[in-house]
Amino acid sequence: MTSLELTLIYLLAAVLGVVIFRAFRLPPMLGYLMVGVVIGPNMLAMVENSTRIQHLAEFGVVFLMFVIGLEFSLPKLRTMRRHVFGLGAMQVGLTMVLSTLVLLGLRWFWPELWHLSWQGTLALSGVLAMSSTAIVVKLMAERLELDSEHGRRVMGVLLFQDLAVVPLLILIPALGANDDDMALELLLALLKAAAAVTILLTMGRQLMQRWLFFVASYRSNELFMLNVLLITLGLAWLTQLAGLSLALGAFIAGMLIAETPYKYQVEADIRPFHDLLLGLFFITIGMLLDWHEVVDHWGWVLGLLLAALLFKLVLVWLCARILGATEGVALRTGLYLAQAGEFGFVLLNLALHNKLLPSPLFNAVLASMVLSMIAAPFIIMYSDALVLRLARNEWMTEALQMTNIARQSMGRSRHIIICGYGRVGQSLARLLDAESIPHIALDLDPEHVRQASAAGAPVVYGDASRMPALTAAGLSRASAVVITFNSLPMTLQVLHQLRTQAPQLPVIVRTEDDRHLETLRAAGASEVVPEALEGSMILASHALALTGVPLRRVLRLVQMQRAQRYRLLRGYFRGADEALHGEEELDGSQEKLSVLQLPESSATIGMTISDLMPMLERYQVALVSLRRANGVSLAPRLEMLLQPEDTLVLSGRQLDLAEVEELLTR
Repeated sequence: MTSLELTLIYLLAAVLGVVIFRAFRLPPMLGYLMVGVVIGPNMLAMVENSTRIQHLAEFGVVFLMFVIGLEFSLPKLRTMRRHVFGLGAMQVGLTMVLSTLVLLGLRWFWPELWHLSWQGTLALSGVLAMSSTAIVVKLMAERLELDSEHGRRVMGVLLFQDLAVVPLLILIPALGANDDDMALELLLALLKAAAAVTILLTMGRQLMQRWLFFVASYRSNELFMLNVLLITLGLAWLTQLAGLSLALGAFIAGMLIAETPYKYQVEADIRPFHDLLLGLFFITIGMLLDWHEVVDHWGWVLGLLLAALLFKLVLVWLCARILGATEGVALRTGLYLAQAGEFGFVLLNLALHNKLLPSPLFNAVLASMVLSMIAAPFIIMYSDALVLRLARNEWMTEALQMTNIARQSMGRSRHIIICGYGRVGQSLARLLDAESIPHIALDLDPEHVRQASAAGAPVVYGDASRMPALTAAGLSRASAVVITFNSLPMTLQVLHQLRTQAPQLPVIVRTEDDRHLETLRAAGASEVVPEALEGSMILASHALALTGVPLRRVLRLVQMQRAQRYRLLRGYFRGADEALHGEEELDGSQEKLSVLQLPESSATIGMTISDLMPMLERYQVALVSLRRANGVSLAPRLEMLLQPEDTLVLSGRQLDLAEVEELLTR
C-alpha cells in the first residue's frame, strides 16, 4: 500500500467514525478509538500499527500536554486552590493508594486470578485516577453548569488530574526499569525533571516574551505559527535529550507561553495540529485492542467497568462530603468524574510500552475504559434524576442560589434584567449606568461574575433559562428583559419561559445575523438586533426607550457615543471560555478591561488621579472607574486621592495594561 493510499484510508475511516459518533452526540475521541479497532490488525487488517505511525501519533500527546501547559495559570490555581489542592489532590491520592492496596491484596489472597506486579499495579492505579476532561467540560458547558457548586469541584479535580499526569509520565518509565536500578532511575528522573523545570521557568519567562514580541512584530501568521511549532517541539526534544519524556518539554513550553500576552493566539494556532495528531494517537490506541480477547473475557471487561465506575463514584462522593459539600453536590461530583479519561489512555499505553501490563489485561482495561466513556454522557444526562432520588436535601442548594439572586434584586423595580454579561451585556450595562437606570445581570461565566462584581457591577450567577432564576431577579417588577448571549437554543428557552410567565414584558434579543429573525419574533421577542458594537448601541437605545427615557435623549446619546468613536463601549472583561481566534491581532491591539486593586505598599497611595494621567496617556490606558474599599463606585475625577485597596478598572491593550499594572503596584 502506498503512502497516499494509507493516508486516504486513515482520513476516510476517521471522517466516518467521527460523523457516526457525532450523530449520537458522543465525543469524537471515541470515534477515533473505534476506527482504530475496525481498521486495525485484529479486525479488518486494512493497516498495520507501524512504528512510523506510532512515532507520529506520539506528537498528539505532545500537543495535548502543550495545551494543558497553556491553561496552567497561577492566578487560576489560587482562585480554585480549595478544590484543586483539596478535593483534586485527595481524589488522585486516595484513588492511587486504595486501588493499589486492593489490587495487591487481591494478588496476595487470590494469586491464580490476579498476578500483576506491584509496578504494574501502581501504573494501573494512575490510569484509574484519570477522568475525561474533554467529555465532562463539554457536557457541563452545554448544561450551563461550569460555575455551579458541583461544576467548580469537578473543574478543580480535572485540573489537578491534568497536573498529576506530569509526574506520572516520569514515574511509569522508571517503574519499567530493573528492580536493582529502579530507585536510582526514579531519583535521577525526578532530579532531571526538577532541574529542567527550574532552569526553563526561571530563565525562559523573559526570553520567551521578548522572542514572541520580536516574531509578532513582523505581523506574519505563517511565521508566528512556525515559531510556535519550533518552541513546542524544540523544548520537547531538549527534555528527551535529558532522558525525560517529550510531553514534559511540551508542558513546560505551554507554561512559558501562558505567561505572555500571546497565549490565546498561540492556542488558536496550535489547535489544528493538536486535534489532528491527537486523533491519530487515539486511532493507534484502538489498533492495539484485540477484540477477540475482549469477547473471550467479557466477564472481566464488565467487572472492571462496574468496579471502576462504582469505586470512583463512592470515593469522590466521600471526599467531597469530607470537605464540606452537601450530599447532592457530592453525588453529582462523583457521577461526573466516574468515567475514564483521555490521559488514562496515554498512561495505559505507556505502561504497555514499558512491559508493566500483560496484553490480555491491557485489552480488558482498554475496553472497559472505552465503555465507561460511552456511558459518561448518559450518566451525566440522568444525573439530576439520580441525585433527586438519592439525595433528599438537594432542593436546598437551588433555594440558596435563588436567595442570592433575590438579595441582589431586592429593592429594584422598573429595572432591566440582562441575560448574559459578555461583551454586549457589559456595553449595555454601562449605558444604563450612565442614565441611572437600575438593572441586574445573570451570567454563568465565573470570570465575568468575579471580575465584574469586584468592579461593583450588579452581576450574579444564575441560569437565565430557568424560571426560578428570572423570578428571583425580580421578573414581576422588571420593565424589560435583554438577552445578550449568542446561543439560539438557550435564547428560545428563555423566550419560552418569559412568554409563559410574563407575556406583557418587552424582550430584546441580540443575534449574530438575521437568519433566525422570524423564529425569534415568533417565539416572542419584541425586538431583534444585530451583532458587535453597532448592535449593542441599537440594543441600548431600545432598552432606554422602553424604560421611559425620551426618544430625543436616546438618539442624542447614541449620536454622542458615535462621535466619541464608541469609547465608552471599548474593552470588556475576558471570560474563561471565550474563543478569541479571529478577534485578537498578534500584537494584542484589541482593547480589554482589567481590574486592579492597589496594595498598601503601592507608591501611588496618596497621589491624585491627575498625577497618574501622564503615565496613563503615555501607555494609552484609560481609567474607566474607581471603587473604594467600602464598595462605593465613583466616576474618576482628577482631584481624587488614591487610597489603599482602591479598585481601578482600566481599559487598554493587553501589553500596555501589563506595564501600567506593574508600575501601579510597585
